[in-house]
Amino acid sequence: MREIKLSVNGKIITMPAFSSAMEILIKAGEMSEGTQKYEQNPVVGVLINGELKPNGTPVSMSCSVEPVHAFDDFGRRIYRHSICYLLSYAARLVIPERRLVIGHSLGDGFYFNFKDWKAVSDEEIELLASEMRKIVSEELDIEYVTLSLQDAVKVLSDKGYLDAVRLIKSMNRPSVDMYRIRDYYNIAYEPIVNNTSVMGVWELRKYGDHGMLLRYPVKSKICEVDTFKDNNKLFSVFEDNRLWARLLDVESVGHMNDRIADKTIEQYVRLSESFQRRKLSSIADDIHKRGAKAVFIAGPSSSGKTTFAKRLCEQLVLLGHSPIRISLDDYYKTPDEAPLDEDGNRDLETIDALNIDMFEKNMEDLFAGKEVDLPHFSFQTKSTYYLNKPIRLNEETIFVIEGLHGLNPKITSKVDPKYEYKVYISALTQLNMDDCNRVSTTDDRMLRRILRDYMTRSTSAEETLLMWPSVARGERKHIFPNQNNADVMFNSALDYELGVISPFVTPLLHGVSPNSGVAYTHAQRLLAFLENIHAIRSSIVPSDSLLREFIGGSVYED
Repeated sequence: MREIKLSVNGKIITMPAFSSAMEILIKAGEMSEGTQKYEQNPVVGVLINGELKPNGTPVSMSCSVEPVHAFDDFGRRIYRHSICYLLSYAARLVIPERRLVIGHSLGDGFYFNFKDWKAVSDEEIELLASEMRKIVSEELDIEYVTLSLQDAVKVLSDKGYLDAVRLIKSMNRPSVDMYRIRDYYNIAYEPIVNNTSVMGVWELRKYGDHGMLLRYPVKSKICEVDTFKDNNKLFSVFEDNRLWARLLDVESVGHMNDRIADKTIEQYVRLSESFQRRKLSSIADDIHKRGAKAVFIAGPSSSGKTTFAKRLCEQLVLLGHSPIRISLDDYYKTPDEAPLDEDGNRDLETIDALNIDMFEKNMEDLFAGKEVDLPHFSFQTKSTYYLNKPIRLNEETIFVIEGLHGLNPKITSKVDPKYEYKVYISALTQLNMDDCNRVSTTDDRMLRRILRDYMTRSTSAEETLLMWPSVARGERKHIFPNQNNADVMFNSALDYELGVISPFVTPLLHGVSPNSGVAYTHAQRLLAFLENIHAIRSSIVPSDSLLREFIGGSVYED
């Protein structure tokens, strides 16, 4: 039998070709043969030449094989996907007559409901949780297998996983990679663990009128599920969009691919844009009714804050106002004045990277009736400049203030609360891959940012991906804790957008070097995901769409 040489954490070992990654790690002493518990930080996946793969992957060539542990960043992704698989398997065993569907992320959990949209009882929640605990205690192997397209369609159809069938048929590949416990087969679009014994830390709780939350540990408390904190505003936004998707019968990537194939995608794009315009218009109406003079807009990176603010200004003009848009980006300090993060790098995601004193003085002067010449910041020269065009507050004026930290009390404190209106905006994808796999909101924003940074700041995809951990850390620390301060939440995601983004971003992801570490791993993971998305022509995207902020061609470009 042909042998291959493998590098495992600096060790060189020889193994027969097509040995599994798990067998390689065991021989190298990086993984024990027995089953392990989650709390022991077990190996839950591998990096094969930098690509994230399940432990059961057969290795056919000489390469590097590195273990991925449960508490690593990629390991946490694997664990979360795995417990979703666990819940789906438990539901198939104890409530086979009902079709369980994953919905969206909500805080530190995933929302699930049954496709019949009937209420979930406390007894059913406990039945599912009890079965999940039983499956974990049985320490069952989860096998990584490859089936022909025909066999995959059959096993998925037999289980009623029609969205998964629709998706794999739309891709029409000769084979499909799947995961199996006993006679249960299902797809996972990212790696999952190789044994149920690992999946012991989670919480299943009832949520809403007809659903449940499957909660997982967060980075700050890795070995236990944190105390539950509700976010009913965010949930209502997701549910509103899911209801709309149900009405149009586009709830999964397979549905979207079918729309593209049968040439009804243009109508769907128009309807999606109209739905979003209607939501934005209703926010403008509410601002007008409340008599607000300062609208604060905040949200995580690549939410579409800038275009949203510009479109909101147009709606306010129609209501008789004279809006003035203020970007908090114009209050950035020079990079050498920014504070250091925990890694010793300049932290541009913290509110302390902004000149808060200047912003507060500007607001105080404006509301005192004074003229103010607002600052502007050049990301090319990394410096502040002025246009010598002072502004003043009058009866029709509404300040529309947008930026990452727009809901932080340090930003809003200088405005009388009776004149404030606060908007939280984010790209909250409700589209699923299938019943058991969701489209990640974070991945959508990551793809948006790669495009925006490349087009407007000449930043490579590799650089953007290397910066992302700092961006995500800043969001967790500074953005998400303030989201419930909002009067309203706005979803900037457009379900069709991944089909438009894919042709733009794919070449950029292919340009990420294999030597770039986590950036390459993310790039390969995103490329594998985008392979499931059919392309949509960018020419059918309206010029005033929020999506144009990222793909170019916006009527709002300065």
